[in-house]
Amino acid sequence: MIGYVTIGSNDIARSCAFFDAAFEPLGYKRTFEGGGWAGYGPDGKQDEGLQVYLATPFNAQPATLGNGSMLGFKAPSRAAVEAFHAAALANGGSDEGAPGVRGESSPPFYGAYVRDPEGNKFCAYFKG
Repeated sequence: MIGYVTIGSNDIARSCAFFDAAFEPLGYKRTFEGGGWAGYGPDGKQDEGLQVYLATPFNAQPATLGNGSMLGFKAPSRAAVEAFHAAALANGGSDEGAPGVRGESSPPFYGAYVRDPEGNKFCAYFKG
């Protein structure tokens, strides 16, 4: 079971602006920021559920994206997927796939794909 993920950032303030907006529809809020780090948790609670951290790389080298890497975040509804996508694009993100049904699974997989300002790829999805 994954407890947390860390996403590299070259500009914590810019990344926080992106994730503050994109995570809000998914129920994630910032729990802290400082010292080259920021953290997010469900409903802004630290140590409950999956934690997401932003960090400047420890080795002082530039943060880079991983080709083929992507994080997927569960959304509580299709409307939340749509709000995630819109918020991400309005806050420096780029479109990697508009909200919609993907594949033919049951229940349907409804997802949207974006890249953050650093180029990392993310999906918000709802199955139901």
